[in-house]
Amino acid sequence: MISMYENILVPVDFSPGNSKALETAIKLAPSKKGVITLFHVIESINDTDYMEIKDFYLKLEKKAHDELARLAGLFSDSGVKIRLKTEIGERAGSILKYAAERKCDLIVMNSHRIKPDDGAAGWGTISYKVGILSQCPVMLVK
Repeated sequence: MISMYENILVPVDFSPGNSKALETAIKLAPSKKGVITLFHVIESINDTDYMEIKDFYLKLEKKAHDELARLAGLFSDSGVKIRLKTEIGERAGSILKYAAERKCDLIVMNSHRIKPDDGAAGWGTISYKVGILSQCPVMLVK
């Protein structure tokens, strides 16, 4: 099967839906040439000096990397190369910047279901922001 998606970004927040998003990305990526990047953004704390809370961020990055490795391990037999990346910043902006800089072909991310009765309540979600502002296609997995 020929795939047009060789460089897929899968932003994860470690909620239960992440494995569904990764599973979908694995199905879309070609096994020999495909690369999937599992990307976790640690939300930065506004108005703080990084050096003041450096140890705090280092602990969060270590925990995030361990969880990314565990998640990637679930799909190690897929034949698709899986990269792990953590970053500190604003989630939607960091996802969009990474996807643009790395020329990602597709972003696959989970999205919670929004009830029609809730109206615009779901418009502020990370997946909504990424879906609207991304320069590459975005697939939301529910």
